[in-house]
Amino acid sequence: MTQVDFYILKNPEEAARALFACRLTEKAVQQGHQVYINTESAVQMLQLDDLLWTFRAGSFLPHAVDNGEDRGETPVLLGHNREPRNNHDVLVNLSNDVPPFFSRYNRVVELVAGNDAQRAEARERYRFYKDRGYTLNTHEIS
Repeated sequence: MTQVDFYILKNPEEAARALFACRLTEKAVQQGHQVYINTESAVQMLQLDDLLWTFRAGSFLPHAVDNGEDRGETPVLLGHNREPRNNHDVLVNLSNDVPPFFSRYNRVVELVAGNDAQRAEARERYRFYKDRGYTLNTHEIS
């Protein structure tokens, strides 16, 4: 069954959330995982695409934007409003909604910025997962 981890950031800024997504994705890839990052919008997807190249000096994190084509063994795919064709085992959800395809992943990561709106939306997603019996973990990040 899918494990769901909520990472609650103290920083309310969206930029902090995006940076944490990059760091977490880098760590997952270093551990041999393949990651699909589900974004809230096409604009957010393109911003994250740029950030993955520049978030840390000396870092190289191979990734691609999911355009519906088979992307082979790309360790990180970015997508918006579509179910990926590739088999990745970690889903990083930056959307305000639970993606309908979340259950095909071994692990779902929900990243929540430290602002009231993000926390309210995250509580709804938390209830969704909990009501369906998924294993939930919460991590407070300073």
